[in-house]
Amino acid sequence: INKKETLIVDDVSAFPGHIACDARSASEIVIPLYDEQNQLCGVMDVDSRELNSFDETDAFWLEKISKLVYHPNA
Repeated sequence: INKKETLIVDDVSAFPGHIACDARSASEIVIPLYDEQNQLCGVMDVDSRELNSFDETDAFWLEKISKLVYHPNA
């Protein structure tokens, strides 16, 4: 998130500082959400119980979806 890009974590147990939303999570993808001033104001976090669940295709479409559903001033 510090790099302002989507983060794919293939194995959350090997990711330093990971904060689990669900103890059963094995992998995740995190899409940053920005306001009109390009300031980080949230994330879309999708978890999976399987390792290596996400790839660049998932990132591409989840980034598109995040822009459609996220409206910071709504």
